[in-house]
Order: sequence, then structure tokens, then C-alpha cells
Amino acid sequence: MIEKFEGVHMTKMERRIKIRSTGIYLPDKILTNADLEKLVETSDEWITTRTGIKERRIASKEQVTSDLAEKAARMALERGGIKAEDIDLILVATNTPDTIFPATACWVQKKLGIKETPAFDLQAGCTGLLYGLIVAESLILSGTARRILLIGVDILTKVTNWQDRGTCVLFGDGAGAFILEESDDDSGLISHFWGADGSLAELLILPGGGTLYPADEKTVEKKLHCITMKGNEVFKHAVKRMGEAAVEALKLAGLDKNQVDYLIPHQANLRIIDATGERLNLPKDKVVVNIHKYGNMSVATIPVALHELIEEGKLQKGQVIVMVAFGAGFTWASAVYRW
Repeated sequence: MIEKFEGVHMTKMERRIKIRSTGIYLPDKILTNADLEKLVETSDEWITTRTGIKERRIASKEQVTSDLAEKAARMALERGGIKAEDIDLILVATNTPDTIFPATACWVQKKLGIKETPAFDLQAGCTGLLYGLIVAESLILSGTARRILLIGVDILTKVTNWQDRGTCVLFGDGAGAFILEESDDDSGLISHFWGADGSLAELLILPGGGTLYPADEKTVEKKLHCITMKGNEVFKHAVKRMGEAAVEALKLAGLDKNQVDYLIPHQANLRIIDATGERLNLPKDKVVVNIHKYGNMSVATIPVALHELIEEGKLQKGQVIVMVAFGAGFTWASAVYRW
């Protein structure tokens, strides 16, 4: 059944896809708030109060996005008891590709040693992982693919302006992977809600390197190859859209707020996370938070948070999870999932 709500398509399926296994990779290097105090005019108190972040992981100079993705993928394959050659499609959600082309998914395919399997990237800001989950649902339920490797990965610290204290304190690097296939019971993806508003694109943007500002000496000098963000405006829209998306996905699923066992929000800012939890009237112990450890890892935040929830033994069969994200574009999405 497909419905339409104010121009935004939502889907609720009788058949469902499920997450068979998860995997993550987090770089070894840790950058603390105290370390940042030596780089820019800031303080641990300033960063913690405004963002909730205490430290973040940083990829090495040698590591590229596909390296992180490969490690997360191998963990997911091992945990799922699946051989790499049993994957029908590789889908990588990223905003920091190894190369503009070919797709990072193709580099991952090469590193995993998978031959001829379709592979492509999906770019939707920090919402990319959930967009990818929605795309994967359509491909699996249509019979186009049986088993999909979905990876959310970013190395944002390589496109960060380390002289801009408003943004350099926010980002970290990491990867999370899902092995997706059709569910054989009532577990899996119940519903989703997604949307975008391109009229606000300039509020959160990496301007340089594309056809708008091709690379030259001036774009490098002006740091156009780094993230620029109007933080207050982004915050305002993120709070509104993440709350709305979560509510609408639950409505489509036919579930009440009190039936939610865990909310896994994109880890962009602790105040945004708290506001989204309050929108669903959830106690803090039902809202998954790891931003203090990793900062904003963009598309990796939700799969890493879900993986840790599983590892901690907190998830039980039948419990309901709401995943919700907001990102550059602007894009937003929410997914209701029964474990």
C-alpha cells in the first residue's frame, strides 16, 4: 500500500525486509575536547554545553572512506554468517567518497573481492543511511536483489575547516553496515517517512569540487572544499523535521508513541536528540545516545548506535525501534522497525 502525505511519499508493506546482521568500524585515533582547545579558541565546557560531544574518532591520513566501509562490511558478513559472494548489491551511503567517480561502492566491491555485483553510492547528507534502507526495501521486495550490503560511512574530518570553531568541534569518522534481506516473520521494517527541501541547500554545504565551484587555487584558498554551515538555522529545521518524521512514520505504522521501545536518532547535537525524544514523550533511557563518544559521524551514526544497542544486549525480539535522521539537502527520514 502506498500513500501520499503533503507531497511526500510514504510506504507501508505487508512483506518486510530485515537487518540480518550489523558491523561497524571506528578509527583508533581519539580527538578530545581538550585536544581541540589547542587548535581553536574553544573549551570543553563550551563544546559539551552546546553539542554534548566529549570526543570523536579520527581516520588516519592513509585511510580513505572505502577502507572504513570494508572493515564494517567484513564484520557484518562474519556476524551474519554470509560469504561476500552471496551479496547481490552493494549500496554505500556517503558524503565523502574516495573519488567523485567511480563510486565508493565499487572500491568497496574491489576490496571485498566480489565480482560483477551491482554497486553504487547514495548521497543524501546525514540522512543517507535511512534513504538507503528505503531504497533497499524496494529492491528486495521487488525481487531485484535478494541480499543487500548497505553501508553508511563518512570521513568528515578530511573536509573540515579546522580554523572554524563552529564546525570543527562537531565531526568524527566511522562506518556502519547492515546486511539486508526479506524477513520470514513479523520482524523488520514496518514503515517509513522521508522528504527533502532543496530550497534550504545552502545552509549546510560543501561548495567546492563539483561543477558549481571546480577545484582551483581560489577555491582552495577560500576553503570551499570544507563544510560550511549556518548552525542556528540548521538546528531549527533539524528539530522540526526529525520530530515530524518520527511522528508520521509511527502514524503510518499504526503505532502509538508509548509503543516505542527505543529511539535511535541521528547523533548531530544532544539538544536536537533531546528535542526529538521529547516530541515522542520518551524517557531518556529509551533514547539512544552516543554522541559524547563519537561526535557527528553523519551516515554512520545510526548503524553504529544500533550495533552498540545490540552488543549491549538491550534489544529483545518484538521491540519497536524508531530511527530518524536529518541532513544536508535538506533531507529527512524516519523508519519504524520491529526487532
